[in-house]
Amino acid sequence: MLYLSYMKNMLIVLFILAAGAMGKAQDSTVKPFLVKTIGPLPYLEYGTGDDRLGGAKMTYLDTNVVLKVVDSAGTDYKVQLSKYHIAYVSKANVAADSMLRLSNENLSGSWMVSGEGKYDLVSISLPNRLPYKSVQQISPSRIVVDLYGVTSNTNWITQRGTSSFISSVWYEQPEDDVMRVFIELGKPVHWGYSIAYDSLGSRLQIKVKRPPESLRLRDMVIAIDAGHGGSNLGASGKNSKVLEKNLTLQYAKALEKLLNQKGATVVMTRTTDADVTQPERAALLRKAEPDVLISIHFNSSGNPAVSGTSTYYRYIGFQPLTQAILKRMLELNFNNYGNIGGFNFALSGPTEYPNCLVEVGFLSNEEEEKRMLKKGFDEDVANKITRGIVDWLRAMD
Repeated sequence: MLYLSYMKNMLIVLFILAAGAMGKAQDSTVKPFLVKTIGPLPYLEYGTGDDRLGGAKMTYLDTNVVLKVVDSAGTDYKVQLSKYHIAYVSKANVAADSMLRLSNENLSGSWMVSGEGKYDLVSISLPNRLPYKSVQQISPSRIVVDLYGVTSNTNWITQRGTSSFISSVWYEQPEDDVMRVFIELGKPVHWGYSIAYDSLGSRLQIKVKRPPESLRLRDMVIAIDAGHGGSNLGASGKNSKVLEKNLTLQYAKALEKLLNQKGATVVMTRTTDADVTQPERAALLRKAEPDVLISIHFNSSGNPAVSGTSTYYRYIGFQPLTQAILKRMLELNFNNYGNIGGFNFALSGPTEYPNCLVEVGFLSNEEEEKRMLKKGFDEDVANKITRGIVDWLRAMD
C-alpha cells in the first residue's frame, strides 16, 4: 500500500510539472516575424544575462539590418541568425515592418577590394541587409566577419591594387548558411574598422583604417572621454565625498592640456558638467574619426582595502595600447589591479579606433583617495598616460 501510494503521488507530481512546462512553453511562443534594427547603436547579445554594464554583447550592427524574431524574453527578442545560431536584441533597438522579406537562400555575389584616403575597403554583394559578427585576431592580425544566413555564390574577388594595409582576403563556408570572411592585415597592428551597408543596402562594406602616415604624437587625433557627468554622478570619495564625474573632467582637462602642448589634435566628449549619453558620445567620436580614444574613470569597491590602477579593452587587437598605458601608470606606485579584456563598457564597443579605459585608482580606498585629490597629481597621471601612448606608437616603428 505504501508503494502504491508513493507511485500515485509521484505520478501527480510529474503531471503537474509537465503541465507547468507546457504552459510556460506556450506562453513564451512567438510566431516568427521580421524586424529591422533602428537607432544609432543597435547591438546583439549572446544571451539574456545582465549586470551593471548590460549583457555580454556579440556585435554592434548597422541600422535597417533584418532580423528574424522567434521568441520573446522580457525586454529582448530572441532572433534566429542562421540554422544553428541565435542571439538576443533589445526590443527598443528594432521595429517591425510588414514589407520586410527574407529569401530561403541568400546568395553572396562579387567582392571588390580597394583603397583610398585613410581606408582600405572590402565590399561584398549581398541580397539583403543581413546580420553579421566580427572579431579581431592577432599573430597574424586579421579581421574575421561571419555573415549569417548567407550562402556563397561568390565566383570572383576583384582586387584593384589600391589597398595598402590589407594583405589578402578570402572566405570559407563553415556552415550551409554562414559565410566567414577573412581580412588579413599587412602589419601586426589593428587601427580600427567599421562595418555597414551602402545606401542601397546591396553591398556590405568593411572599411579598414590604414596606419597613420606619421606615428608622431603631434600628428595624432586623440579623443578624451571624461566619464559620467551631469546627473550621472559615478562613484564618490570615501572621506571627501568628491564625485567621480568632477574628477574625471579635471583629469581629462589635464590630459588635454598636455597633449595640446605636445602638438596633438584633441577631441573631448565633454568639457563641462553636462549630461552626455553614451550614444551621443559614440556619435561624436564617429564623426571626429580619432586615431585613439582614452576614457578616464575612477574605481570603487565595497571593500575599502581594495586598491590599484587598471586599464580596460574589449577587443584583443587594442590590448597593446592598454598594456603600454598600464605599465606607465604603475610608475606612480599604484598596486596593479590589472589589464582587463572583454570589457563591456559602451565606449569600448566601437571597433573604429583603438581605445583604452583608465581606472586611475579607487576612491573607496582612503590612501588612494588622498593621492588622487593631491594638487598636481592629475598632471602626473596625464604625463603617464601620454608616455604610454608614445610607447605604444614607438613599438610600431
